Amino acid sequence: MAKSKLVTGLFKNRLAAETAVDAIMKRGYTRDDISVMMSDATQSKEFALQTRTHAADGAGIGGAVGGVVGAVLAAIVAVGSTILLPGINLVIAGPIAAALAGAGAGGATGGVIGALIGAGIPEYRAKVYEAGLRGGGILLGVEAKTDEEVDKLEELLEAIGGEHVRTE
Repeated sequence: MAKSKLVTGLFKNRLAAETAVDAIMKRGYTRDDISVMMSDATQSKEFALQTRTHAADGAGIGGAVGGVVGAVLAAIVAVGSTILLPGINLVIAGPIAAALAGAGAGGATGGVIGALIGAGIPEYRAKVYEAGLRGGGILLGVEAKTDEEVDKLEELLEAIGGEHVRTE
């Protein structure tokens, strides 16, 4: 097996991102394998109801609000390794958040682009993702377990509507 590779894709809305998370999990990944980035404004708009109801604690209330898939995405955003980078209003959850926090990147980055570069995304792509995040998009990332999985995940994210799907 080759070194793991981060497959990323930008989704225009919560429904598309939820569908992608569900499909990734059906491939054998867990919510702990999936990273999510979005603006604080997007989190407030898309997840306000579930955050207030603590749907991340269980699928019961989340199921009533947005289905079990919605509860999984809300759980990734609401619990675990989630950081909010002040000043740039970027919410980062999942393994990327843990890596950035461990590296001290939260306070030393140069804004959204710096946070994305800190996550291993090249600057030119970080600029594209930054524009998407500022426009209300949700960036998903998953570490492919094998080289074969890289291709499968790229195809999967593109088929669901992911934009700028790439692997680092």
